[in-house]
Amino acid sequence: MLEHLQEFYAHVSGFFEFDVLDLIGRYGPWFYPLTVIWTFLEGETFLIFAGYAASLGLLDFSILVACAWAGSFAGDQLWFILGRRYGQHLLQRFPRWIGGIETALMLARKYNTAFILSFRFIYGIRNVSSFALGMSGLKWLRYLVLNLIAAGLWAITFAGAGHLFGQASQAVLGNAARNFSLLMLAVFICVAWFVVMLHRRHRRKLAEAESTTQR
Repeated sequence: MLEHLQEFYAHVSGFFEFDVLDLIGRYGPWFYPLTVIWTFLEGETFLIFAGYAASLGLLDFSILVACAWAGSFAGDQLWFILGRRYGQHLLQRFPRWIGGIETALMLARKYNTAFILSFRFIYGIRNVSSFALGMSGLKWLRYLVLNLIAAGLWAITFAGAGHLFGQASQAVLGNAARNFSLLMLAVFICVAWFVVMLHRRHRRKLAEAESTTQR
């Protein structure tokens, strides 16, 4: 049965002549600064795929984690500073942030350290949490230390997930795993996009309901 599965995915791989993994192999050194930039913005999906590439020996896993760690730390540290200095002014310009920020502040008051260490993993408020914490009056040094730890946990978790997936797929599918991973990545991106659209639609309906109630 395993041989048939490998043969099937070998045929499927023919649809993926454009091999992203080959590009990573050719331009690997440039992939590390790209990792810093991407994770500065966010990049869970990117990091999972990069971890998979590392499992194939195309990237150095330790350097990859260090770059993702640095990018994630710097990005959230910047948002903390912006929240600290310009929080109220920016909220006036972008009032749609208010709901997420209020949720983040509520969770920060309730769970404190645990929230700071885990907000990167919470969908829906991940992007505004550092900004909210900057507005909360949290001490600079405390956030810097906890943010450094949290960024490391995040980088190791997602890069490690991709690396483990790579090792498992290699064990099951053999050489066909390279192209199968591209298929799975495409499916994952489509599913993630669909979930994001549903979430935005749900939040828009809630906002419309609240607006109607206030009237």
